[in-house]
Amino acid sequence: MKKLIYTIVLLLCAAVTEVTAQEFKLSAEIRPRSELRNGFKKLRTDTQEPAFFTEQRSRLNLDYKSDNIIMRLSLQDVRLWGSTNQIYKTDPNALTNISEAWAQYNFNEKIGVKVGRQIISYDNQRFLGGLEWAQQGRRHDAALFIYDDKASKFKFHVGLAFNQAGFEPGKLVGNDYTGVNNYKAMEYIWAHKDWETGKLSALVFNDAFQYGSTSDSVSQRQTLGLVGSKSFGGLTVAGEGYYQTGTLGMADVNAYMLDLNLTVKTKVTPITLGYQVLSGGDAESGEMKNFAPAYGTNHKFNGFMDYFYVGNAHNDKKGNSAGLQDIYLNTAFKVGKGTFKAQVHQFISAVDIYNTVEGSDSQFEKVSSNLGTEIDLIYARSLGKDASLLVGYSQMFATSSMEVLKGGNADLINNWAFVMLTFKPTLFVSKAKKEANN
Repeated sequence: MKKLIYTIVLLLCAAVTEVTAQEFKLSAEIRPRSELRNGFKKLRTDTQEPAFFTEQRSRLNLDYKSDNIIMRLSLQDVRLWGSTNQIYKTDPNALTNISEAWAQYNFNEKIGVKVGRQIISYDNQRFLGGLEWAQQGRRHDAALFIYDDKASKFKFHVGLAFNQAGFEPGKLVGNDYTGVNNYKAMEYIWAHKDWETGKLSALVFNDAFQYGSTSDSVSQRQTLGLVGSKSFGGLTVAGEGYYQTGTLGMADVNAYMLDLNLTVKTKVTPITLGYQVLSGGDAESGEMKNFAPAYGTNHKFNGFMDYFYVGNAHNDKKGNSAGLQDIYLNTAFKVGKGTFKAQVHQFISAVDIYNTVEGSDSQFEKVSSNLGTEIDLIYARSLGKDASLLVGYSQMFATSSMEVLKGGNADLINNWAFVMLTFKPTLFVSKAKKEANN
């Protein structure tokens, strides 16, 4: 099947010079990233050795554009170096799939519809993002209705999705949708407006999950959000707020997230100081009080070492989700031909957290809400038109309270480093042929 897919792509590329399209583009991406993980995502133990590996993403992208139609087909392969034999017939340790496959029809300059496997990403990607830091990315099978008035700088999107595992009603699994880490249905409205010195977005999002053994056991969770910024000369004020309600499984949802930051432009560098809080949960309340940034690019936030909201829980010994408060300071400045970025995060739990009393599994004592400090250093440099270099180092200075949430040993050195090269050349572009006037 993989060979067949790539054969079809090559045939399309060979034949495209005969197509009178407005534009056909063939591009590629090769992105190997080497990482040293020594306390990444959770504190390391006394006996744990550092992990070093290289993971590579390879993509081949086909983009087509005519007067009314835009299409993209993106083929992807993600693998660890050395995960297969040099000579092999099977490839069980790699992900080779279709990353994107969508088409958009534009009824006019303002209105269009986009359907297929696609990236859904808005604003700063806190709640909805492409997760492109992860080599595989995040994709949705959805329909998107688009209104984009460039003159008034106003956008309005409506997104819809319904996921199914069966092929026909009453056969296979019928309308049941279980065993997949995905929503059964999704609907959202997103509106965005730009002004000369500011912008504002609003989101209403609903996701539905089947939690029981029958297709009518479906919970509905709603997320309401506002994201905006306003500039006052050299000062920019930005913020976002989300509230989650509805149900998830059998539990009622009552959660929130708030973020406020100030950016000051200086002669040397911009400096951003911010505060973010994501509500924590109480296992005994019966409610889902911990906020879930469910579909975002969460690696961008709360430290690059991914201790929080990147596929790993941070619960105390009572089972409470600690939530998070994050006081952060960001800056960036030119170094030679590149850019050096630095971030500092002070992590504090959003709710009281508890550890077990020594010698007991049923008695608990409250511990400090201070979880620790993380420092992130990034160097980014362009290597020309089609290539770039990214180098990073992060270190976690954790407290004993972080041990309660993540395990491991806070007294050990916990750090992470990476080097990533990205090559994104345009291989071929075919413009529309102009027919000569007779």
